[in-house]
Amino acid sequence: MSLKLIIQLAAIALFMGAIPLIINAYRGNKLGLHHLSSITLFITFDLVLFGAFTRLTDSGLGCPDWPGCYGHSNPLLASEQISLAQSQMPFGPVTESKAWIEMLHRYFASGVGFLILSIAILSWTNRKKIEKWITNLAIGLFFLVCLQGAFGAFTVTLKLQPIIVTIHLLLALLLLMGLVVFNHATHLNYRELKKDPKYLRVHTIGLLMVCSIQIFLGAWVSTNYAVLACQDFPSCNGSFMPPMDFQNGFTFWRELGKTVTGDYLPIQALIAIHWLHRVFAAIVFLSVITFYFNYRKLSLSGSSNWHLILRKWLKILVGLVVLQFVTGISNVVLNWPLIAALIHTGGAALLIITATKLLLLASPKPNY
Repeated sequence: MSLKLIIQLAAIALFMGAIPLIINAYRGNKLGLHHLSSITLFITFDLVLFGAFTRLTDSGLGCPDWPGCYGHSNPLLASEQISLAQSQMPFGPVTESKAWIEMLHRYFASGVGFLILSIAILSWTNRKKIEKWITNLAIGLFFLVCLQGAFGAFTVTLKLQPIIVTIHLLLALLLLMGLVVFNHATHLNYRELKKDPKYLRVHTIGLLMVCSIQIFLGAWVSTNYAVLACQDFPSCNGSFMPPMDFQNGFTFWRELGKTVTGDYLPIQALIAIHWLHRVFAAIVFLSVITFYFNYRKLSLSGSSNWHLILRKWLKILVGLVVLQFVTGISNVVLNWPLIAALIHTGGAALLIITATKLLLLASPKPNY
C-alpha cells in the first residue's frame, strides 16, 4: 500500500465526513455532541442500507483488493484493470458499475469513521463537562468503527466468507446501538428517572436479544444467498418440514457456497438456513405483540412525557415487525426484489434502534 494511496483515501474520508458538517454550519446550527451524534446516527443508518445494496447487487468484490481499487483510490484510475477483468468475465464480480458501488460504500464508511473520530475528540476535550462513561462510550465507538473497518477488509480479502460478512453487518448494528445510547445521553433533557420500571427493562433486554438472534439468522440467510431456497409461503417447497441439512448449513467457518470439505453446499443446507429464519420470525412476531400488549396499558396510565414517549416507541415497534413480516414474505413470493430486500434490511436496523430506545426509556438513569 503506497503512501500516495493512503493520503488520497484520507482526503476522501475528510471530504465525506466534512460534507454534513458544512451543511450543518450553513444552516446555522450549533454543533454540540448531541447534534453531531444525530448526524452520525442518520448517516450510519444510511451506510447500513448502502452496504445491503452493495451485497444485494453482488458488488462486494467489485474491487478485489483493499482499501483501494487495484491499488488506486478510485475506479477511474483503475479503469484498465477493471475493463480487462470484465472482458474475461462479463457477468463476474468485477464490472465498472460494481467497482463504483463498492468504492462508494468504502468512501461513505470512511466518512462515518471521520464523524465518529470527531465525536471521540469532542467528547475528550469536553470530558470535564460530561459524565465519564459518555466519554468512554465515545472512545469505544471509535475503536468499534475501526474494528468494523477491519471486517470490511476481511470481507474482501476472504472473498465474501459468510461468517465474516455476517459479523460485518452485526458490528454495524452494534455501532448503531452505541450511537443511539450516546445520542440519548447527550440530549439536553437527559435526567434521572424518578422510578425504576425493572420489569420493563428486563423484558426489553429479552426482546433485544430475540431480535438480535433473528437478525443474525437473517444475515446468515442473505450472506449464504438462501433467500429463495424456499420458493413458496407459508410452506417451504410444498412442505412444512422439507429435507434439511443443518450441519452443513450452520457450519460457520467455510467458504461461500462450499462445505467445510470444499464440496458445493447442498440445497438442503440452504433450506435449513432459510427455514430456521422463518421459524424464529414467528417467535419474534409473537414476542413483539406480547410485549406491546403488556406495556400498552402502562403507556396509557399517565400523561407525562415519559408515558407519551413509551407509547410512541411501542407503536413504532409494532409497525416495524409488521413491515418485516410483509417484506420478508415479498422476498419469497416476488422472487427477491431489490427494493423489498433493502427495506427488510432497513427494517431490521430500525428494529434494533427501537428496542435500544425502549431499553433506554426503561433504564433508571437516562431519560427525556
